[in-house]
Amino acid sequence: MNKAPRRPPGAASTSANAGKVRIIGGRWRGTRLGVPDVAGLRPTSDRVRETLFNWLMPMLPGARVLDLFAGSGALGLEALSRGAAGAVLVERDPTLAAALRATAARLPGGEAATVAQADALTWLTSQPAGGFDLAFVDPPFAAGLWDAVLPGIARVVKPDGWLYVEAPHEAAFDLPPDWRPHREGRTREVRYALYRRAPSGPATAAPAPGSATATLPAAPASPDSGALA
Repeated sequence: MNKAPRRPPGAASTSANAGKVRIIGGRWRGTRLGVPDVAGLRPTSDRVRETLFNWLMPMLPGARVLDLFAGSGALGLEALSRGAAGAVLVERDPTLAAALRATAARLPGGEAATVAQADALTWLTSQPAGGFDLAFVDPPFAAGLWDAVLPGIARVVKPDGWLYVEAPHEAAFDLPPDWRPHREGRTREVRYALYRRAPSGPATAAPAPGSATATLPAAPASPDSGALA
C-alpha cells in the first residue's frame, strides 16, 4: 500500500481513492475495501496487483502472509482472497487499522486476517523468526523505510520465503545477500519486484563482501517474464 506523507492519524483529506479499492481476484473478488479518507493514501494499482498475484499464484495456497504497511489492506486481503491461509496486516494509523478490522469482520472467512495497529519497525522486533512465507513491503514513499525494515523482514520470513517490494523509480536500497530477484516490473509511478530467498549451499553462496546488492535495477524485466520456482 503506497502512502505519501500524511497528516496526523485520523485527519481527513480529499483523497480521490477513498472507498474505491476492490479485491480483484479469488473468493472475495469485487469486494469493496473500506478505505478511509486519510491524507496521502494511495492504494497499489489494480494493474500492479493483478501482475503480482499472477506471479504468486503457485505459492499462495496455504501461505502465511505479512502486509507490513497495510493501508487499505489491498495486498494482504487480496492474498487471503486468492488462497493464503492467514495474513497479518500491520498499520500504524488508527483510522486505517479500524477500517481494516471492519472489513475483515464482514468478509466470510475474514478471521484469517489479523490487524495489528503498530509501528512497523517496533512490531518487527517483537516477532519470532521464520513465521511468514511471504512479506509485502510497500512503505510510505517519503519516509524511505526500505533499508530500515528489510533486515527485520529477512528475520521473520522463512528460509525459502518470498518478498515483494514496491518503491518509486529513484529509490535505492540493499537486500540481504541471500535474496534473489525473481520478477520485476514498473509503471509510470512505481517500480515493483518479487524476490525469493535462496536455499543455502554452494550453488547459491552469498556474494562476496562489497559486491553490489542494489535492488530494482534500471532496466527491470517485463512483468510477464520469468517463472515461480
